[in-house]
Amino acid sequence: MTILVVLDFDHTVVDDNSDTWVLKCLPGQTLPDCLKNSYRKGHWTEHMGRVMSYIGDQGISPERVRGVMETIPLTSGMAELLTFISKNKSTIDCIVISDSNSIFIDWILKATGLQEAVDLVFTNPAWFNESGFMEVECYHSHDCDKCPVNLCKRRVLELYVSDQTESGTPYERVIYVGDGGNDLCPTSFLRERDVVMPRKGYTLEKLLAKLKTQEGDPSVGAEVIVWSSGSDILQALKTRM
Repeated sequence: MTILVVLDFDHTVVDDNSDTWVLKCLPGQTLPDCLKNSYRKGHWTEHMGRVMSYIGDQGISPERVRGVMETIPLTSGMAELLTFISKNKSTIDCIVISDSNSIFIDWILKATGLQEAVDLVFTNPAWFNESGFMEVECYHSHDCDKCPVNLCKRRVLELYVSDQTESGTPYERVIYVGDGGNDLCPTSFLRERDVVMPRKGYTLEKLLAKLKTQEGDPSVGAEVIVWSSGSDILQALKTRM
Protein backbone atom coordinates (compact mmCIF):
# COMPACT_ATOMS: atom_id res chain seq x y z
CA MET A 1 0.00 0.00 0.00
CA THR A 2 1.22 3.46 -0.90
CA ILE A 3 0.81 6.91 0.63
CA LEU A 4 -0.01 9.82 -1.69
CA VAL A 5 1.40 13.22 -0.76
CA VAL A 6 -0.34 16.08 -2.56
CA LEU A 7 1.46 19.43 -2.51
CA ASP A 8 0.30 22.88 -3.44
CA PHE A 9 3.19 24.94 -4.85
CA ASP A 10 3.04 28.68 -4.04
CA HIS A 11 3.47 29.37 -0.31
CA THR A 12 3.85 25.61 0.16
CA VAL A 13 6.78 24.15 -1.79
CA VAL A 14 8.13 27.66 -2.36
CA ASP A 15 7.85 30.39 0.26
CA ASP A 16 6.30 33.00 -2.01
CA ASN A 17 3.95 33.37 -4.98
CA SER A 18 5.72 32.41 -8.22
CA ASP A 19 3.28 34.50 -10.28
CA THR A 20 4.22 37.68 -8.44
CA TRP A 21 7.90 36.73 -8.04
CA VAL A 22 8.27 36.96 -11.82
CA LEU A 23 7.75 40.74 -11.56
CA LYS A 24 11.29 40.95 -10.18
CA CYS A 25 12.52 40.68 -13.75
CA LEU A 26 10.95 44.07 -14.57
CA PRO A 27 13.11 47.20 -14.10
CA GLY A 28 10.69 48.68 -11.56
CA GLN A 29 9.54 45.27 -10.29
CA THR A 30 5.91 46.35 -10.70
CA LEU A 31 3.11 46.52 -13.27
CA PRO A 32 1.39 49.62 -14.63
CA ASP A 33 -1.89 50.37 -12.85
CA CYS A 34 -3.98 49.59 -15.93
CA LEU A 35 -2.62 46.05 -15.96
CA LYS A 36 -2.94 45.59 -12.20
CA ASN A 37 -6.55 46.67 -12.37
CA SER A 38 -7.38 44.29 -15.23
CA TYR A 39 -7.64 41.30 -12.87
CA ARG A 40 -11.11 39.81 -12.36
CA LYS A 41 -11.77 37.57 -9.37
CA GLY A 42 -11.47 33.90 -10.32
CA HIS A 43 -9.66 34.71 -13.58
CA TRP A 44 -6.03 34.84 -12.40
CA THR A 45 -4.69 32.71 -15.25
CA GLU A 46 -6.06 35.14 -17.84
CA HIS A 47 -4.44 37.96 -15.88
CA MET A 48 -1.09 36.16 -15.88
CA GLY A 49 -1.31 35.76 -19.63
CA ARG A 50 -1.49 39.54 -19.93
CA VAL A 51 1.35 39.95 -17.42
CA MET A 52 3.65 37.66 -19.39
CA SER A 53 2.79 39.46 -22.64
CA TYR A 54 3.72 42.75 -20.96
CA ILE A 55 7.03 41.27 -19.76
CA GLY A 56 7.74 40.14 -23.31
CA ASP A 57 6.86 43.60 -24.63
CA GLN A 58 9.56 45.05 -22.37
CA GLY A 59 12.16 43.01 -24.24
CA ILE A 60 12.85 40.70 -21.31
CA SER A 61 14.18 37.38 -22.56
CA PRO A 62 13.03 33.92 -21.45
CA GLU A 63 16.53 33.38 -20.06
CA ARG A 64 16.19 36.46 -17.85
CA VAL A 65 12.76 35.30 -16.64
CA ARG A 66 14.16 31.84 -15.85
CA GLY A 67 17.09 33.30 -13.95
CA VAL A 68 14.71 35.29 -11.75
CA MET A 69 12.35 32.36 -11.14
CA GLU A 70 15.23 30.12 -10.08
CA THR A 71 15.94 32.47 -7.14
CA ILE A 72 12.58 31.95 -5.43
CA PRO A 73 13.22 30.37 -2.01
CA LEU A 74 11.91 26.99 -0.94
CA THR A 75 9.83 26.97 2.22
CA SER A 76 11.85 26.04 5.31
CA GLY A 77 12.26 22.27 5.62
CA MET A 78 10.82 21.57 2.17
CA ALA A 79 14.13 20.36 0.74
CA GLU A 80 14.35 17.77 3.53
CA LEU A 81 10.77 16.66 2.88
CA LEU A 82 11.30 16.25 -0.86
CA THR A 83 14.61 14.46 -0.31
CA PHE A 84 12.89 11.97 2.02
CA ILE A 85 10.11 11.39 -0.51
CA SER A 86 12.60 10.83 -3.34
CA LYS A 87 14.38 8.17 -1.23
CA ASN A 88 11.12 6.35 -0.46
CA LYS A 89 9.44 6.16 -3.87
CA SER A 90 8.48 2.53 -3.30
CA THR A 91 5.97 3.61 -0.65
CA ILE A 92 5.30 7.30 -1.35
CA ASP A 93 3.82 8.91 -4.44
CA CYS A 94 3.94 12.70 -4.66
CA ILE A 95 2.05 15.05 -6.96
CA VAL A 96 1.78 18.83 -7.20
CA ILE A 97 -1.56 20.51 -7.93
CA SER A 98 -1.00 24.22 -8.45
CA ASP A 99 -2.53 27.37 -9.87
CA SER A 100 0.92 28.48 -11.07
CA ASN A 101 2.08 27.23 -14.49
CA SER A 102 4.08 24.38 -15.97
CA ILE A 103 7.13 26.42 -16.98
CA PHE A 104 7.63 28.15 -13.63
CA ILE A 105 7.24 24.92 -11.65
CA ASP A 106 9.54 22.97 -13.99
CA TRP A 107 12.25 25.64 -13.79
CA ILE A 108 12.06 25.93 -10.02
CA LEU A 109 12.05 22.19 -9.29
CA LYS A 110 14.99 21.61 -11.64
CA ALA A 111 16.92 24.45 -10.00
CA THR A 112 16.51 22.76 -6.62
CA GLY A 113 17.59 19.37 -7.96
CA LEU A 114 14.60 17.82 -6.20
CA GLN A 115 12.34 17.24 -9.19
CA GLU A 116 12.68 13.44 -8.84
CA ALA A 117 10.51 13.58 -5.72
CA VAL A 118 7.48 14.70 -7.75
CA ASP A 119 5.75 12.12 -9.94
CA LEU A 120 3.36 14.48 -11.74
CA VAL A 121 2.50 18.17 -11.82
CA PHE A 122 -1.05 19.33 -12.51
CA THR A 123 -1.05 23.02 -13.34
CA ASN A 124 -1.85 25.57 -16.04
CA PRO A 125 0.09 24.74 -19.23
CA ALA A 126 2.54 27.37 -20.44
CA TRP A 127 4.83 27.73 -23.44
CA PHE A 128 6.87 30.32 -25.33
CA ASN A 129 5.43 31.50 -28.64
CA GLU A 130 7.32 32.42 -31.80
CA SER A 131 7.91 35.93 -30.46
CA GLY A 132 9.54 34.58 -27.32
CA PHE A 133 6.60 35.58 -25.14
CA MET A 134 5.29 33.16 -22.53
CA GLU A 135 1.64 32.19 -22.88
CA VAL A 136 -0.50 30.52 -20.22
CA GLU A 137 -3.86 28.81 -20.57
CA CYS A 138 -6.36 27.29 -18.14
CA TYR A 139 -5.67 23.75 -16.96
CA HIS A 140 -9.22 22.58 -17.66
CA SER A 141 -12.86 23.62 -17.63
CA HIS A 142 -15.14 22.47 -14.83
CA ASP A 143 -18.52 23.10 -13.23
CA CYS A 144 -17.40 23.65 -9.63
CA ASP A 145 -18.68 26.99 -8.37
CA LYS A 146 -16.23 26.96 -5.43
CA CYS A 147 -13.06 27.15 -7.51
CA PRO A 148 -11.38 29.53 -9.99
CA VAL A 149 -12.52 28.98 -13.57
CA ASN A 150 -9.20 27.46 -14.63
CA LEU A 151 -8.71 24.77 -11.99
CA CYS A 152 -10.73 22.66 -9.56
CA LYS A 153 -8.18 20.85 -7.42
CA ARG A 154 -10.76 18.39 -6.10
CA ARG A 155 -11.59 17.30 -9.64
CA VAL A 156 -7.88 16.76 -10.41
CA LEU A 157 -7.35 14.77 -7.22
CA GLU A 158 -10.45 12.62 -7.75
CA LEU A 159 -9.44 11.68 -11.27
CA TYR A 160 -5.85 10.94 -10.32
CA VAL A 161 -6.75 8.70 -7.37
CA SER A 162 -9.39 6.93 -9.47
CA ASP A 163 -6.92 6.30 -12.31
CA GLN A 164 -4.28 5.03 -9.89
CA THR A 165 -6.73 2.69 -8.19
CA GLU A 166 -7.83 1.26 -11.53
CA SER A 167 -4.21 0.70 -12.54
CA GLY A 168 -3.43 -1.18 -9.34
CA THR A 169 -2.19 1.51 -6.95
CA PRO A 170 -4.88 2.14 -4.34
CA TYR A 171 -3.70 4.64 -1.73
CA GLU A 172 -3.75 3.65 1.90
CA ARG A 173 -3.70 7.31 2.87
CA VAL A 174 -3.66 10.74 1.22
CA ILE A 175 -1.81 13.64 2.84
CA TYR A 176 -2.89 16.97 1.33
CA VAL A 177 -0.67 19.99 2.01
CA GLY A 178 -1.65 23.55 1.09
CA ASP A 179 -2.25 27.09 2.21
CA GLY A 180 -4.84 28.90 0.11
CA GLY A 181 -8.56 29.20 -0.44
CA ASN A 182 -8.37 27.05 -3.57
CA ASP A 183 -7.04 24.19 -1.40
CA LEU A 184 -10.32 23.93 0.50
CA CYS A 185 -12.37 22.20 -2.21
CA PRO A 186 -10.12 19.09 -2.49
CA THR A 187 -10.21 18.56 1.28
CA SER A 188 -13.86 17.49 0.96
CA PHE A 189 -12.64 14.49 -1.07
CA LEU A 190 -10.49 13.19 1.78
CA ARG A 191 -11.49 10.31 4.06
CA GLU A 192 -11.13 9.79 7.83
CA ARG A 193 -7.79 8.04 7.44
CA ASP A 194 -6.45 10.88 5.29
CA VAL A 195 -4.75 14.06 6.50
CA VAL A 196 -5.17 17.68 5.43
CA MET A 197 -2.31 19.97 6.41
CA PRO A 198 -3.05 23.72 6.22
CA ARG A 199 -0.20 26.17 6.64
CA LYS A 200 -0.33 28.03 9.95
CA GLY A 201 -1.69 31.56 9.64
CA TYR A 202 -2.82 31.17 6.02
CA THR A 203 -6.27 31.13 4.43
CA LEU A 204 -6.81 27.36 4.37
CA GLU A 205 -6.26 27.07 8.13
CA LYS A 206 -8.80 29.81 8.77
CA LEU A 207 -11.38 28.27 6.42
CA LEU A 208 -11.02 24.83 8.00
CA ALA A 209 -11.34 26.34 11.48
CA LYS A 210 -14.53 28.11 10.39
CA LEU A 211 -15.98 24.85 9.07
CA LYS A 212 -15.12 23.12 12.34
CA THR A 213 -17.22 25.63 14.28
CA GLN A 214 -20.24 24.76 12.14
CA GLU A 215 -21.48 21.82 14.20
CA GLY A 216 -22.23 18.76 12.15
CA ASP A 217 -20.50 20.01 9.01
CA PRO A 218 -19.47 16.82 7.17
CA SER A 219 -17.40 18.42 4.40
CA VAL A 220 -13.99 17.72 5.98
CA GLY A 221 -13.69 14.19 7.32
CA ALA A 222 -9.89 13.99 7.36
CA GLU A 223 -7.57 14.65 10.26
CA VAL A 224 -6.32 18.26 10.30
CA ILE A 225 -2.69 18.96 11.19
CA VAL A 226 -1.38 22.52 10.94
CA TRP A 227 2.15 22.99 9.58
CA SER A 228 4.71 25.80 9.70
CA SER A 229 7.65 24.15 7.95
CA GLY A 230 8.45 21.18 5.78
CA SER A 231 9.81 19.51 8.92
CA ASP A 232 6.26 19.40 10.35
CA ILE A 233 5.01 17.73 7.17
CA LEU A 234 7.90 15.26 7.22
CA GLN A 235 7.16 14.29 10.81
CA ALA A 236 3.47 13.74 10.03
CA LEU A 237 4.42 11.63 7.01
CA LYS A 238 6.93 9.47 8.90
CA THR A 239 4.47 8.69 11.70
CA ARG A 240 1.89 7.49 9.17
CA MET A 241 4.15 5.20 7.18
